[in-house]
Amino acid sequence: MKQAGFFDVEERLARLSGLGDQLEAFSRTVDFEVFRPDLEKSLAYSDGSKGGRPPFDPVLMFKILVIQTLNNLSDERTEYLINDRLSFMRFLGLGLSDRVPDAKTVWLFRERLTQARAIERLFDRFDATLRNAGYLPMSGQILDATLVAAPKQRNTNAEKADLRAGRIPEDWQDKPSKLSHKDRHARWTLKFTKAKRQDDGTMPSSDLAIPFFGYKSHISIDRKFRFIRKWKTTDAAANDGARLREGLLDKTNTASGVWADTAYRSKANEDFMEKQGFVSKVHRKKPHLKPMPRHIQKSNAGKSVIRSRVEHVFADQKSQMGLFVRTVGITRATMRIGLANIVYNMRRFLFLERISANA
Repeated sequence: MKQAGFFDVEERLARLSGLGDQLEAFSRTVDFEVFRPDLEKSLAYSDGSKGGRPPFDPVLMFKILVIQTLNNLSDERTEYLINDRLSFMRFLGLGLSDRVPDAKTVWLFRERLTQARAIERLFDRFDATLRNAGYLPMSGQILDATLVAAPKQRNTNAEKADLRAGRIPEDWQDKPSKLSHKDRHARWTLKFTKAKRQDDGTMPSSDLAIPFFGYKSHISIDRKFRFIRKWKTTDAAANDGARLREGLLDKTNTASGVWADTAYRSKANEDFMEKQGFVSKVHRKKPHLKPMPRHIQKSNAGKSVIRSRVEHVFADQKSQMGLFVRTVGITRATMRIGLANIVYNMRRFLFLERISANA
């Protein structure tokens, strides 16, 4: 087998381009340099006067997090694939002889951003890029939430009671290694799903309730371009409707309509939206022990056509990115979900730019 030369690598990269390298499209469309000021501010690296090996470029490291999020990779798998894949190296601007960050370096970089709570600033930075490109929040907004799984915890009833009360179980306090592996913020909840028709053709009398452990991702997208504009991370047991009043509504949207399912229908939310100048398009609930009135049923059906668009966002994140929280604690979960929201907006940006170029 002959040794690969420079032109052999160039030929292989050209073939990757011809096959449709998504990362190359990212490099061509997204200006990752816009993140540099926020990254440098959050990382607060030393000036190098004390010596030591200089850190990797923060934009390169952030692009590694983008690769991780796109492909649902662990830190160890990320290190291996950067060394293995030419498309990853090209996206990062690395040559075959360049030093590649190891798994520990990737973890430390993400951890520093997490502790600096930089993900909100990075999300807002890219949102500003979208607005500057002409993608303003328009035509109203759609709210929804989805459950995001985390590794299950095996705790006793007493430990669960302490966690719900906001206390650290006594047995954990003198065991720092055990405490570091215990997620004190994720919660159990019930995930309801429609019952499927049985083999004999009959339908079960009730829907299915499946226990679920983890977190919940709350988002608001604009109706026109379907970018995520506002978002929040909570434990899985948090009430969806109450989050509406906690910064999920985007006041910069050019229209006042707000679409959401019945979980967001409450007097407190309706009063809040009216005071803030929003027009509620939230689904109405079925009257207790009464059939749904025909006009409300028809109104809800019309709203569902619009509201269902937000489900495509969650489907993209879970099917394409494999959204899952591997880490411990809500701060790290917020970082994971925030990265997924940024990467979704980047993918959506690529899609809309491609349509615009072909029009």
